[in-house]
Amino acid sequence: MERGGEDDIVCLDESFFINDNYQLTTFTFGSQVLELYCLQAASTDFDLTGQLVWPGAVLLNDYLSKNTDMLHGCSIIELGSGVGITGILCSRFCHKVLLTDHNEEVLKILKKNIELCQPTQDSTSFSVLQAEKLEWGNSDQLNRILKENPRGFNLILGADIYIQICSKV
Repeated sequence: MERGGEDDIVCLDESFFINDNYQLTTFTFGSQVLELYCLQAASTDFDLTGQLVWPGAVLLNDYLSKNTDMLHGCSIIELGSGVGITGILCSRFCHKVLLTDHNEEVLKILKKNIELCQPTQDSTSFSVLQAEKLEWGNSDQLNRILKENPRGFNLILGADIYIQICSKV
């Protein structure tokens, strides 16, 4: 085997980091049982952290399941929805839930989970549940969401999200 010199460059594209070996996982919050596809562990490379359920989302869902009265009739937008565990729980009580994420790979599993959790034809307890791409700071995406939702949202949710605030001095 011949070894390369110092000038050899190894390039890895994002597909090297993508793991889509999702497992159907059951989560229980109060009387609500959710079955979602997610990873049990994820790489933080290429920002694929949204492929699994993080502890902050579990804590938020525990809180929301004990305070469902605050959700009834609301319109909600969730930032950094990941696999959708919080937004899907909220959809059982809200009028409308818009789940957002910025990563295309994460949006694929999010949309799959939304399809999995769509209500049956005889169910009336579920709300409108949608997913949209939203990169924070992208005014085109934000304006599209605001145009499609002119009445806005009653509640903005986010669990285990990182917001970087930059300012010029």
